[in-house]
Amino acid sequence: MKRVAVIGANSYIARNLIAFLSETGEDCELALYDYAPEHVDGRGNYKSIRVTEQNGFDDVDFGCDLIYDFVGKTGTFAGFLDFEPYLNVNELGLLNLLRAYVKQNSAAKIIFPSTRLVYRGASGALKENAEKETKTVYAINKLACEGYLSAYANAFGVRYCVFRICVPYGTLIKGASSYGTAEFMLGKAQKGEKIELYGGGVQRRTLTHMSDLCRALWEGGLSSHCENDVFNVGGEDYSLKEMADRIAELYGVKVEPTEFPETAAKIESGNTVFDDQKLREAIGPYLKMRFADWIEGNRQEDSELHTEHP
Repeated sequence: MKRVAVIGANSYIARNLIAFLSETGEDCELALYDYAPEHVDGRGNYKSIRVTEQNGFDDVDFGCDLIYDFVGKTGTFAGFLDFEPYLNVNELGLLNLLRAYVKQNSAAKIIFPSTRLVYRGASGALKENAEKETKTVYAINKLACEGYLSAYANAFGVRYCVFRICVPYGTLIKGASSYGTAEFMLGKAQKGEKIELYGGGVQRRTLTHMSDLCRALWEGGLSSHCENDVFNVGGEDYSLKEMADRIAELYGVKVEPTEFPETAAKIESGNTVFDDQKLREAIGPYLKMRFADWIEGNRQEDSELHTEHP
């Protein structure tokens, strides 16, 4: 049985990973940690910790096999004006974790989620060594954290694995949503509203359903081939317009191009489509869900709900 610590257990990805492990019957024992007094889904074996404090990780079990670090403050332009929490939570939080890890002589593998926003946009698929460009404080945080993990691995033998994630969507827990690109579009359509696209939605993204992401995080965590390295998590290649058109067609709403706001245009990354060959070679096939099926499933649920409550 694997012993697994989940830091930031109330976050979107963490809640889904916990549900995924429960639903698939994986042989593991979970210890959950976050800032709040209780776990949002009522899971047991939970402790409240303060990741930005020097001794904030004293109650964490570092004798486990895997440590998933899902602590993070996300955002785009807001980080420029209110950067302290981004630095404190995203960078200081990881450094406090690493200090405690070294102090405890831990041999656990740290699993760290990174972001598409560390890449410079490109016309083709991006490999892990593609050119980097950080246009937001959050992106700088993530790339810095990747560097901290590598430096501590070199200096102290810390074991880690970074998984870069492009656009996750969907959920295994009702109400646990990222409120990201796909959910935003779907929410507009469900309310009968038009879907507006900055710049016409020509930007391309890799879409990864949450069940596939959780599978990659778990199998990658277990794999000896995923250690002290960085991996892209794959999925399906869609433009934002293609995403919106699929949703709009099913819900009978319009898609309307709109001008980029000046601030959004300055931090837009362009195309970020992931090449995940490296991860597939490490853990084998892991992608099962299709974006079109997810949309259709949501549409059927909406129809059934309206039938039950006319």
